[in-house]
Formats: sequence, C-alpha cells, structure tokens
Amino acid sequence: MLFNPLPTPNQQQPRPHRFSRTLVAATIALSVAAVGLALGTAAHSEGRPGAEETRTLDQLYRAAKAEGGRFVVYAGGDWKDQQDDTKRAFEKRFPGIKVEMVVDYSKYQDARIDNQLATGTLVPDVVQLQTLQDFPRWKREGALLSYKPAGFGKVHDRFKDEDGAWVATNVLAFGAAYNKELVGHDAPHSVRDFADPKWKGRIASAYPNDDDATLYLYSRYVKKFGWHWLAGMARNTEFLRGSDSAGNQMSAGKKAIGLGGWVTPDAGKDPAATTVGMLPNTSDPFMAWGQREAILKHAKHPAAAKLFLNWQLSKEQQTSDGWSVRTDVAAPAGLKRVWQYQNADIDGFPAFMTDRGAAERLRQQMTVYIGEAKGEPTPGRLGTHPGR
Repeated sequence: MLFNPLPTPNQQQPRPHRFSRTLVAATIALSVAAVGLALGTAAHSEGRPGAEETRTLDQLYRAAKAEGGRFVVYAGGDWKDQQDDTKRAFEKRFPGIKVEMVVDYSKYQDARIDNQLATGTLVPDVVQLQTLQDFPRWKREGALLSYKPAGFGKVHDRFKDEDGAWVATNVLAFGAAYNKELVGHDAPHSVRDFADPKWKGRIASAYPNDDDATLYLYSRYVKKFGWHWLAGMARNTEFLRGSDSAGNQMSAGKKAIGLGGWVTPDAGKDPAATTVGMLPNTSDPFMAWGQREAILKHAKHPAAAKLFLNWQLSKEQQTSDGWSVRTDVAAPAGLKRVWQYQNADIDGFPAFMTDRGAAERLRQQMTVYIGEAKGEPTPGRLGTHPGR
C-alpha cells in the first residue's frame, strides 16, 4: 500500500490548530502499524509469504476439506503402487481427503509437467521428483509456489530452497545390498568384489543408463574402482529397468546381490535381518539425496497441497525408518545423520543433475559397457495427463 505525504500547511491561511511534527510522525507510524497488523492477520490464515506456516495440521485439514477434499501428486518412482502406503497413511490421518498418487519415472514426470504447463492443462498440485535440476528452473519460470511448511527452519540447508520454492521431505539412498542366506559365509566386503567371476549370474542391478541416480552411483564406483571394474561386474550382472527391481530380486531370493537402487540405511545390528545393506558402514561410496517436493503455483487444490507438505515434514512422519531431512530428528539407531557421511556425497548428486551434458556423455559411456536399457517401463505407460 502507498501512503500519500501530508499536504504542506498553507502559511498564508490561519489554521485553528497546528500539529507538531512529532504528533504527525506518531500518527503515521500508528497507521502503518495498524495496516501491517491487518495484513499480517490475513496472511496468517493463508501462510505469510516468506514466513513459515504457523497453522496446525488440524487447521490445515479443515481448510483442505473446505476446498473440496481432493488433490493430485506426481511422484517419481518405479511401480504404480509404490506410493500406496503414503496414500493410505495420509487418508487415514485425514479422513475425507483423497490423494491421487501418480507414480512414474521422474524423467517422464518432468517432461509431462513441462508439457502440461506449456498447454495450460496442469494436473498435479504437488510434485516430488528425483530430477533435482528441474526445481530451480521451474522456480525461475515462476511455476512453483513459494511456501514454507511448518518445520521448514529445522530442515538442513542443503535440503531446501531459501525462498521455499521447494523442500526435500525425505532422504533416499542408493547403494548395494546382499541376501545373507544366499551369500552364506562368502559375504562381499566391498562393491569392488562384484567384478570377481564367482558372482557371475548372482547379481542384479538397475540399468545405470536408464536412471540418473543409478548413473551417478556408478560414476562414483568407476571413479574409485576403475572402468575395468565395470567391465568385470557387467559380465556377472543381470540389468533391469526400475531402480528397485534389483533389490526386489535380491529380497525374493532370486539373486544374491542387488545393486544400483534404493537401500535402507543399515547399522548392521539386526541378526534376524535377511538382507544387509552395504551402507554406510563400509568405505565404499554410496549416494544420498533429498527428494525434492514443491507445490505448483497454479495448483487447483493449494490448501490440500499445503496440508500434504506439512504432514510429510512433520515430526510424526520424519521419525519413521530412515534418515530425516530435519536437524532436530535423530538418525536411526547406530547411525549418524546422513550429511555427516563423507562417502554419501549429498552435494554431488544435485551438481551432477544440473550438468546435463556431462550426464549424457557418461550415460553413453556406460551403454558401451552394458548395452541399451531393455524392457517396458515398470510403472507402465501413463500418457500425457494421468490423474486427471
């Protein structure tokens, strides 16, 4: 709001009263304060721009129900039902609010969103993707809503945009794991061992030239163990589409080792566990990153979208298994916080994703060793506007 200056008194015309400069200044100050208070009160109910959300989950829940009780999330993932647990937990916590979780490879989701933005046919209210490079670009293009959920100030600085255009709500880690029953007393001590011919036919891996996170993980292995390691390891390995396909094969007892996909951080203290994650308690490199999440500026259901982000960032969600993005939530028992592991390289993946030319050159080098990715996409073919 603009305030016009007070008119200068006409000295040629007598006035019944003269106000001191101090009184005028005080009057203006009180007016500005009153307007500011009014604006602040109004903003409180919607989440002040630049300020962290102060409403409770119950208050946000009521706003989401009043809005219509439905919203759509485009999530990066490998299987159509991969986010079903999230959907069930959210809908149980907030009865009457329906969330459509559309899962597809992030590299297809971002293309789909770009096309919808270009054609004015936007479907999702929330995006949570592995394509980290898209979020700063979408911010520059004005496609994202600047919003800071409750707890935003407690999120590690590497896991959020300072203006609230996006925030990571969970930490994902890629590495290797093995099935204790299948490896027996011959458990591998390092990913370096996977090139040994004794593992021929016993390893499953996600294609590194199909998934950028797996590609970055493999780049770290090659940097440490050399291209000759990749040549030997590739001869022993069945490559699959979908970043968790290899882990599923290993968990099901079909392969002794799973590589290149999501691994649960493992302190190695559960003797009853069938599978053992080879991170972070080895000197091998692995990778971890914050899966970024944002609300689209032109979302049709912004109240429900805000509820979803606040719920995901809340302590009740952040204290579940795995590493948290929050600095005030402890790491899993026996582990440090993820940013304390140098071999996790949490800054590396965002930088890698930003340099698309280097990523594509590396992808083609990997293809020379392992061949083109084969098979149908594991989530299926979703078309241009899933969830509409």
